[in-house]
Amino acid sequence: MIVEERIVSYINSLEKENSPVLEEIEKEARKDGVPIIRKEMESFLRVMLSIKKPMRILELGTAVGYSAILMSEYIDEKGQIITIENYDKRLAKENIKKAGRENVIKLLEGDAMEIMPTLESNRFDFVFMDAAKAQYIHFLPEVLRLMKKDGVLITDNVLQEGDLIQSKYVVRRRDRTIHKRMREYLEVVKNHPQLETSIVPIGDGITMSVKK
Repeated sequence: MIVEERIVSYINSLEKENSPVLEEIEKEARKDGVPIIRKEMESFLRVMLSIKKPMRILELGTAVGYSAILMSEYIDEKGQIITIENYDKRLAKENIKKAGRENVIKLLEGDAMEIMPTLESNRFDFVFMDAAKAQYIHFLPEVLRLMKKDGVLITDNVLQEGDLIQSKYVVRRRDRTIHKRMREYLEVVKNHPQLETSIVPIGDGITMSVKK
């Protein structure tokens, strides 16, 4: 927990309900132990999408389709979301269909590192990255190629429940690769000449970057 738990609980208690289909997907995901974005992240996304009003969104990491459906409710009806997922896509497909958002959300199945090079440069004005954390640093060059000038990149789960500030020797051996690569990712996005980046301690930590 990055922020004190009682504060997070209070903030979340103020949140309005989502659309019925999102409420249903959230309930099923929690029952099945499937991770979805946190309430704080939902609220932040809604605000950013309302400000930015993107027409083309790229999402890395679809999972059950929850965040893609959420974002689809906050973009123009002529907009499009491309979401990439490398693992079990069955539930995502079902949920996108259930939400009636097939005309807005296009699910691409496979490895993002293989799919992104096939996409057109400078196409996306908003990118949401919530995939394999150790791959963020490897995704970044392609993400930058795909983003328009003034495009926004939001990356989720960058503080690793606070473990990121620990020495690598304190972190469990199996988590050390993620620890190393996430530290490298934060160093790069904070100092990249093409990006202006803020690290925001909400949820499990996010970065918000704007392409110069």
